[in-house]
Amino acid sequence: MMSTASTKPVCDYEGSRYQSEFWDKGGREYEDRVERIALRHLLPRSGALCLEIGAGAGRLTGELARFERVALLDYSRTQLQQAQERLGRDARFIYVAADVYRLPFVAGLFDAALMVRVVHHLVDPPAALAGIRAALRPRGALVLEFANKRNAKAIMRYWLGRQSWSPFSPEPVEFARLNFDFHPRSMRRWLREAGFTIGQQRSLSHFRLPILKRVVPAAWLAGADAALQPTSDRWQLTPSVMLRADVHPNGPVAAAQAFFRCPRCAGTELTETGSELACPNCGRVCVVKDGIYDFKEPLLSREEA
Repeated sequence: MMSTASTKPVCDYEGSRYQSEFWDKGGREYEDRVERIALRHLLPRSGALCLEIGAGAGRLTGELARFERVALLDYSRTQLQQAQERLGRDARFIYVAADVYRLPFVAGLFDAALMVRVVHHLVDPPAALAGIRAALRPRGALVLEFANKRNAKAIMRYWLGRQSWSPFSPEPVEFARLNFDFHPRSMRRWLREAGFTIGQQRSLSHFRLPILKRVVPAAWLAGADAALQPTSDRWQLTPSVMLRADVHPNGPVAAAQAFFRCPRCAGTELTETGSELACPNCGRVCVVKDGIYDFKEPLLSREEA
């Protein structure tokens, strides 16, 4: 589902059964395993606060146990409700419904950020990456997964004349509404332009073939995939790539008591009651309901309401 409430179109999973239909019943144990393997290599060893962007129902949140607290951000309230059912309303988890293009966090807040199976829904990755970079502390890290346009299957289809778009050209390809594949070189360029330094890169899902997944145990495929995951810039032919991008040592650090900021005016002096978070600068109101901070647009000030 697409939402137009944002300044940019957003893929909205509100009310969907993505976790149960795609993951639990979709025959994707292999993909789940290889993503977890990559995360364990790429994530920082420890940290105080991590931001999980597009957290959905919390499928991968368990991999963030090395962090003291985790902010789960998703555009869909129902996805966050499913994450609450999985993880509970423990004080360690902060549930936030918000637009990735308007992150409601003060600058320099997080030690790390995780974004898996999200960027392929974004029409403007550079804008999102710049916002994530701003939310990270100096020496912070972003672990990012993206759908690779230059994969072996796409190359073969292109050479055989079964696909019109070139897997070698740098521009994204939108193969379905708000579903994009990206060239690895373009993604690395956007990250550098946002102020990141590219670290370790891993190619994922070498064996994403239905026939293989039917006849070979997922654990065996994942083990073989793990051996092949470390890659250079030139050897990334899998449908999925995951990498780590690090922040420069110098930069802003959030004030000790600051956490949220207003996504409308960037004010940081927000006032919280039991049911809302209000900005004294512009009057914008964020609803706090059932343990979820809802910053999604359109939200009105008290005067507009």
